[in-house]
Amino acid sequence: MKNLTDSFVYLGHWPSAGSFGFNTDILATNPINLSVVFGVLIFFGKGVLNDLLDNRKQRILNTIRNSEELREGAIQQLENARARLRKVETEADQFRVNGYAEIEREKLNLINSTSRTLKQLENYKNETILFEQQRTINQVRERVFQQALQGAIGTLNSCLNNELHLRTINANIGMFGTMKEITD
Repeated sequence: MKNLTDSFVYLGHWPSAGSFGFNTDILATNPINLSVVFGVLIFFGKGVLNDLLDNRKQRILNTIRNSEELREGAIQQLENARARLRKVETEADQFRVNGYAEIEREKLNLINSTSRTLKQLENYKNETILFEQQRTINQVRERVFQQALQGAIGTLNSCLNNELHLRTINANIGMFGTMKEITD
């Protein structure tokens, strides 16, 4: 081992002109060392770095693909919602139109029904008025007849005496007898 150590020490003291050896000047050897380190890192780390970048690239592409699928799904849902909205609006318009038509039909039915009811009431009113007129006329006739009868009875009672009374009765009996003979 001593030989090995001596050889390194001996290599460190070789003259720099025209021979191979280690340069212990740090400032002169730094770019060379850095280029060797970068070369080793690039050579050995290229695969790892490529794998990391490829994984990152795949994750980004998957995220973009998923986002596109979600976007397409959202667009499809939006189109479905718009179609349903148009359908509901159409149905609402139909209900509105049908409702207005139904209201108009009901209004006409109500007007016709009310008109018929008013005509019936008018007829009932006219019949009631006519009936009341007839009843009133009959009552007036009956009163006039009763008053006339009372007046005639009063006049007869004041003017008739027994003899006139007997002659009137005999004349009436004679008329009834004649009528009976005619009818037989």
